[in-house]
Amino acid sequence: MTLLRPAACRPGTFLPVLFAWVRRACHPIAAATLGMALAACGTPPRVPFTAEQQVEANVPGFRNVRFWADSQTVAREAARFSQQQPGEFSYLALSGGGGDGAFGAGLLNGWTQAGGRPAFTVVSGVSTGALMAPFAFLGPAYDGTLREIYTGGFGITLIDSPSLINAVFGSGVFDGNRLRSLVRKFVTDRVVAQIADEHRRGRRLLMLTTNLDAQRPVIWNMGAIAASGSPDAADMFRSVMTASASIPGVFAPTLIPAESNGYVFSEMHVDGGVTANVFILPQDILLRSPRLLAGRQANFYVIMNGKIEPSFDVVRNRTTDIAGRAISTMTQVQSRATLQAVHAFARRNGIGFHLAFIPEDVPDGGSMGFDTGYMRGIYAHGYERALSGSIWSTSPPGVPAHAVQVTTTVNRADRR
Repeated sequence: MTLLRPAACRPGTFLPVLFAWVRRACHPIAAATLGMALAACGTPPRVPFTAEQQVEANVPGFRNVRFWADSQTVAREAARFSQQQPGEFSYLALSGGGGDGAFGAGLLNGWTQAGGRPAFTVVSGVSTGALMAPFAFLGPAYDGTLREIYTGGFGITLIDSPSLINAVFGSGVFDGNRLRSLVRKFVTDRVVAQIADEHRRGRRLLMLTTNLDAQRPVIWNMGAIAASGSPDAADMFRSVMTASASIPGVFAPTLIPAESNGYVFSEMHVDGGVTANVFILPQDILLRSPRLLAGRQANFYVIMNGKIEPSFDVVRNRTTDIAGRAISTMTQVQSRATLQAVHAFARRNGIGFHLAFIPEDVPDGGSMGFDTGYMRGIYAHGYERALSGSIWSTSPPGVPAHAVQVTTTVNRADRR
């Protein structure tokens, strides 16, 4: 059993919205300009490479900073997570969800105010979860940064002025620099240096991207990048963050340099939510790492930046509505499967399981959830619920709440 399960991007958002933009943009004047734009707007060709070169590829200047999430070389990867801090082992997993990331940002801020928020041993992020992960990792000192990112009106700027030319001849509907600029604004060199310090103390910050060339998920050890000593460490850190949040077709993919036996090429990485909407390290890594969990109190905290429960709605008989509802259904089903797998693993090993998600009766946000008013409202919802102490469920929907103890130690018998 692996704790990683495939999932789509934010439910029912980018595909139907993309269709709608293209339909509106297909005005006769726009159509007349497409031929003239063809020669100017194509993306440059990529350097070809083989599957064998991909398997052996490394990022130039960065060794041992990533691995395939579905890799079988668990013993080697487990050794990279073998450092141990005293006290509780706490793992925070932050899901994808577009503008619904404001829910997680509000939750973390409210958790700080309510008290009891741990200094997480491991933080993992996917898509919008990757955007908030560095600041969740660094702790309450960056609560204000999280609040600004998700309530300061930056979200809507990412999806202003879609371009039909880019959609047809480019690699994304929007200017690919928008997301990177947002990351650069908040992920300063000082932030990267602080993450490097925490990595040296044994804590781990992870992000997930999807390698489209290989059709495989990639786990990036962001602290290892930050602490690499490379002069390009901060830029590489930001590139991986941007890639993890780059919804394919909406934002341009991130091309990450790679090298295999002296041959240099680039890999195409996009939103980690294409392969997993939320992830916990594979169980073999957690259990085989000799010092990671042994004899420690352990807890999983999972923040789902979206809804995971089925909801009823009469779907209009239109292509965009049907596609959106189908994506939403697929994502929810796969996310629930992931959560049930994590919960079952936690139960077998005496690990506390804590889940937060947006209730199904909360109204959806338009524009991929990036509407500023909606983001402020869902931020407040997460904040107030965390402050009230009613945010956490100890089991996924449909699983009895008494199925796992909340705080205990790892079952050594399951570590064989």
